[in-house]
Amino acid sequence: MANKKGKRRSFGSVRQLPSGRWQVRYRDPETGQLRPAEKTYATKTDAQVALTHIEADITRGQWSDPDAGAVNFREYATAWLRDRKLADRTRERNESVMRLHILPTFGAGSVADVTTARVRSWRGKLLAAGVGEPTVVKAYQLLRALMNTAVDDELIRRNPCRVKGADRYDVPERPVLTVAEVFAVADSIAPRYRLLVLLAAFTTLRFGELAALRRRDIDLEGLTVTVRRAQAELQDGRLFDKAPKSAAGLRSVSFPAELLDAVTHHLEHFAAPGRDGHVFVGPQGGQLRRSNFRDDWVKARKAAGVTAELHFHDLRHTGNTLASMAGASTRELMTRMGHSSSRAALIYQHMTSARDRAIADRLGAMIRDDGGGAFD
Repeated sequence: MANKKGKRRSFGSVRQLPSGRWQVRYRDPETGQLRPAEKTYATKTDAQVALTHIEADITRGQWSDPDAGAVNFREYATAWLRDRKLADRTRERNESVMRLHILPTFGAGSVADVTTARVRSWRGKLLAAGVGEPTVVKAYQLLRALMNTAVDDELIRRNPCRVKGADRYDVPERPVLTVAEVFAVADSIAPRYRLLVLLAAFTTLRFGELAALRRRDIDLEGLTVTVRRAQAELQDGRLFDKAPKSAAGLRSVSFPAELLDAVTHHLEHFAAPGRDGHVFVGPQGGQLRRSNFRDDWVKARKAAGVTAELHFHDLRHTGNTLASMAGASTRELMTRMGHSSSRAALIYQHMTSARDRAIADRLGAMIRDDGGGAFD
């Protein structure tokens, strides 16, 4: 580092403190003023090595102000959440996770106080306290996104959220119904919800997508259901329709011709009037609400004698599995599911014994057609 006359200006120095430890002082590259390093050292040699490392970081442009991360974590996190562009329901969930699971541990300190060791300990304590693994994963992902922004803002040098495997969890295998079991549940539920069960299984639409369907979204001639929106519910109970998360969510899904009578019957007897009337409504004509529907679902599930672990969303899993067994390609499954990524669709491309038998039978037919000469 040189001054205006070309002479090298002292980059820094080391000195012994009254305590006997050695202090490093170096020139701040932004102000040019001497400043003490963050820590002291037991020997002069250690202090000189540390000074060399600091000078090298500054020369490579990798030095960061140790005081930059002194920003209060709670204030930074609050501003970060406020400035993010999020859907109302997503914002509500993120604020809840931040308030309940992140701020109690990190809120009182600074951004720089968040270390990998503390993140690992925090995650372990959440799991030990009985917080569900999906919630812990969500909290970790939210903290990691926040700290990524802190890196971009040059408050810290690198993200401390580097706990291997903490950003995902193994989803337990969900139950898959047979076609007969699907109809058993549909026939056991209140008549106004029979079509809801059938469409969930055979079009794989989500509950929110089904609840938001209007009459004009049903094409009786083309045998399709068009998804244009999805219902969401805030914690205060307010319901609203929102656009799908991605362009892939806007889609038309074909339903089997065997369901046409059920669709027609439902529209005639249970749907709200008018082209914009909701296809599925409650007994009093109000919007379908997940919490109110749950009792009907549990009763029907028990009456049909299917597994007590079956959730309504498992009908979507069932439908995707059946579609895969029917020969749907990954791209076709992606379209029906409303996904832009193939990751979820590939889950349903696993081999099943029935599918494997069908493949073997087709190979046998090829052998018969060829006369089996190749194997004589």
